Amino acid sequence: MGKSTATPLELLAPARTADTAIAAVTAGADAVYIGASSHGARRAAANSVAEIGRAAEFAHRFGARIYATVNTIVYDDEIRSVERLVGELYRAGVDALIVQDMALLRMDLPPIELHASTQCDIRDVAKARFLADAGFSRLVLARELSLKEIAEIHAAVPQTPLEAFIHGALCVSYSGDCRASFVTTGRSANRGECAQICRLPFDLVDGSGRQLVSGRHLLSLRDLNRSSVMPELAGAGVTSFKIEGRLKDDAYVKNTVGAYSRILDRLVSESGGRYVRQSAGSVSLGFSPSLEKSFNRGFTPYFLIGRAPAKGMASMASPKAIGQKIGTVTACNAKFITARLDAPLANGDGLGFFTPAGAFTGFRLNRADGNRLFPASPQTIPAGTALYRNRDKNFDDQITAAKTRRTLAVDMSLHLRLPDRLMLEMTDERGVSASVVATLDSPLQTAVTPQAAPRRKILDKLGATVYHAGRIVDLAGDYFIPASALASLRRDCVEALERASRMTYSYSYRLPEKPDAGLPQGSVLTVHDNVANRLAREFYSDHGASAIGSAVETGGDNSQAPVMTTRYCLRRELGKCLREPSGKEWKGPLTLISGPVRLRADFDCQACRMNLYHVGE
Repeated sequence: MGKSTATPLELLAPARTADTAIAAVTAGADAVYIGASSHGARRAAANSVAEIGRAAEFAHRFGARIYATVNTIVYDDEIRSVERLVGELYRAGVDALIVQDMALLRMDLPPIELHASTQCDIRDVAKARFLADAGFSRLVLARELSLKEIAEIHAAVPQTPLEAFIHGALCVSYSGDCRASFVTTGRSANRGECAQICRLPFDLVDGSGRQLVSGRHLLSLRDLNRSSVMPELAGAGVTSFKIEGRLKDDAYVKNTVGAYSRILDRLVSESGGRYVRQSAGSVSLGFSPSLEKSFNRGFTPYFLIGRAPAKGMASMASPKAIGQKIGTVTACNAKFITARLDAPLANGDGLGFFTPAGAFTGFRLNRADGNRLFPASPQTIPAGTALYRNRDKNFDDQITAAKTRRTLAVDMSLHLRLPDRLMLEMTDERGVSASVVATLDSPLQTAVTPQAAPRRKILDKLGATVYHAGRIVDLAGDYFIPASALASLRRDCVEALERASRMTYSYSYRLPEKPDAGLPQGSVLTVHDNVANRLAREFYSDHGASAIGSAVETGGDNSQAPVMTTRYCLRRELGKCLREPSGKEWKGPLTLISGPVRLRADFDCQACRMNLYHVGE
């Protein structure tokens, strides 16, 4: 039989903790990315090496993978500690590291795979080719790319797997090219401490000081949702489909993974053998997933189909999850709210509404009695106000109570070696095999009743393991085998199979760096390139850099550089595109103001790009 030529597809899930990682794999993830104990782009989602190793041991049973995030810039005095950390992660069984800093290509590391993080700002063919030649085993693409741009990158680096985000929160700036948080608060996104300046409410002022917009979340984007275009993404060359959310809870992860896993299963089954899932196993979710019922700010496919729609990318009313409209308030007093409802509510639901001033606020529902709603705290809501449900208690309870399981099919073959020996062989659906021979206390005797059914019932008892019985071949004939002996043999064989699975798990190893990899951005590097240590300087110098600026975090001059570079255009979102007559109504420059934060917007219409500059108070 020839080797399969089908392309493996991977559903990549986020995990805040090892338990979340295990829940993600159980719900159908082919891989999980999880923060290491330091240098992860979500500092609040750090994990010990031991915990990551625990997640890896579970995931590897199904051929699922664990990727650790070490995707911040590294300072000179941290190089040795990062080297030690990577060595520990490698020994713990981590499959790959997701990294931003080029220093890791020059560190003294074990041969672990390195994936170029989206923080590397991979937005064109030249950058993709350079990073592939530099030794990265995978490229995590910028979220802003269209299908056409993804396909062009795939054509340029066909042997390098591409990873793309499909769901979750969006950064308004190109990842890795945002210094707004550091410049305004001292907290660096490149160090895992983003202050989320983009989620603030802003006033928009024109060049004459005229206020155009007041108190709107002008840079707060909706959440990504590409559930309807998964076949197109695969066709463009994406093989890893990434869900954002390393700060999300288990219910969010299980729901989104469950939903996208079913979509990928359908894509594989309809592909005519073109695709397979990267990992193995059958999933029983125990609930019906719904992407709309987990936290979201409304959805957008972003720029995937090319130029953005005139409106609909931003969630300007609120950076919170507004949820689905559930009814309208008809009256409100100190004890209860009366509402005209579109659907029944449950005790514990989360409800929200917009105040007359335009702020979104919410409350927990203590009790629902028909159209009378009793909030956990007194509310003052004018009649006619729309109510939204942003937490569906019944749905959350279904996820929590669900007995979600993932199991591997295992074929068994039972043999006799007379007079007193039994052999059981197991082979799981990945092809891993193990066999155990047991010697009975006394020679086997001919049975007086048929034995096939009771023996199968004993062998089929795999409920406490990650296996379920597939084909069982019983070659033990009509001999009587004590139930206790057969059960013991089954348990021993399962243990042997798990040992064989661990010993035969296949790792991929780091690719060599090509010395002739050419810099895509020319020979002069600036604050945009986030060079923060001597090893990164050495790397870029060896690849032709003649001048290397420093990252802003290590003293680089950001006075002339934008603090955000975005494909999202505020003018276009507000219906004032400079290419349209309406755009002439707003005289530049436009300034976004939120307390002490002041950002000047510069519009590069030829590149269809917006740059934001920090202008202080």
